[in-house]
Amino acid sequence: MTDLTQTARDARPKPSAFGRFTGALDTFIQNYLPEPLVIVVLLTFLVFAAGLLSDGGTPVEMIGYFGDGFWGLLTFAMQMALVLVTGFILASTPFFSRVLGALARRAKTPARAIVLVTMVALLASWVNWGFGLVIGAFFAKCLAREVPEVDYRVLIASGYSGFLIWHAGLSGSVPLTAATPGNFLEGDIGLIPAAETIFAPFNLILIGVMVILLPILNRLMLNHGGPTTYARDIAFLDESAATELPAAKTPAEKLERSPWLGWGIGLFGLAFVAWQVSASQFALTLDSVNFIFLFLGLLLHGSARAFLAALEEAVKGVGGILIQFPFYAGIMGMMVGSGLAAGLTELFVSNANATVLPVLAFLSAGFVNVLVPSGGGQWAVQGPIVMPAAEALGADSARVLMAVAWGDAWTNMIQPFWALPALAIAGLSARDIMGFCVVTLIVSGAVLMLGLTFLP
Repeated sequence: MTDLTQTARDARPKPSAFGRFTGALDTFIQNYLPEPLVIVVLLTFLVFAAGLLSDGGTPVEMIGYFGDGFWGLLTFAMQMALVLVTGFILASTPFFSRVLGALARRAKTPARAIVLVTMVALLASWVNWGFGLVIGAFFAKCLAREVPEVDYRVLIASGYSGFLIWHAGLSGSVPLTAATPGNFLEGDIGLIPAAETIFAPFNLILIGVMVILLPILNRLMLNHGGPTTYARDIAFLDESAATELPAAKTPAEKLERSPWLGWGIGLFGLAFVAWQVSASQFALTLDSVNFIFLFLGLLLHGSARAFLAALEEAVKGVGGILIQFPFYAGIMGMMVGSGLAAGLTELFVSNANATVLPVLAFLSAGFVNVLVPSGGGQWAVQGPIVMPAAEALGADSARVLMAVAWGDAWTNMIQPFWALPALAIAGLSARDIMGFCVVTLIVSGAVLMLGLTFLP
């Protein structure tokens, strides 16, 4: 039998200059990027030292900031773990396996697979960031089985790249906060409606540019000239948890395998969602996404036994989230408590003018996001600095606000914090996709800065 890896490698065209750059960057990161847990430990020590050197606090105070903040993301960590678990359970149902498989079969070639997964991830992320995080990785795995000759690492990186636009979409925490009555900046800048931020022409144009740019960029990265990884080489999580079970012998086993319980409780939960929609009380939040995923999973798996089998597979991927998120919360505590986050923002915007302020706000948000990976938490620190600066300089406040939102989403491409759910689903490590994500960061950053400066 012809070896697929060697045949595909021989058939690939000679990489272009862009491909060689991508391959070299991928090789460098494969060699030098440590695991995300090591990264978060190093970041902890880095922020601790920066706080001391900037007179942000004494060693005892910095340790206090870290400890006080350490459990500050517990709710969020649980939400993210449930996004992964409930999303995995839903995707592993026979129904969604068939749906995703049917869509994946339309790809036919590696290039089409890359474009298709990017488009699906972009759409899902624009609708809701939690949904976007998991759907790209799940769909990429389906595509890998239908198009086995596609580079699996580029495929997963392409699925993750759709997350770049989340903060400019319907679940963007910064624009939604600014439009909410009673928010902490309302007394200073008033309310900024979504029509001026999420649905502003300049923002919609930026989204449109990303929808065109990212599929093309990801397609170009397929021919990177470096080692290619195929899905069959990856011990990724198995969605086929619903296996054939032996006949039930006891009343308890019959009850566990009866589909009526799953159908009943699934419909029960979804009836609540239907009621919320009819009463105009429904909002697409992380909690509502998890709620829908969970009860749809119960409904479509049917039996408790099939649901629990999928759950056992799903929980294998949540370890990184549960352990690393508290460390990032501790880092955020040091950044805020010591004044480092505010100081970094002031450093960027202190010498700005109305023209360059959006770009400087974008860059400052991107930099702070690496250390404070929480859109809402970051806005609480940066908003009181950049928005008064916009008012004082006569800059477009809505544009500056969206610059912060885009900057926060931009460096998610190199922030392992956000990649953890996708990596857990894919069965990869951060170093497997980060070289490609850095290319996305560089190209998209240049385009976004030009757009924030010159778009009407």
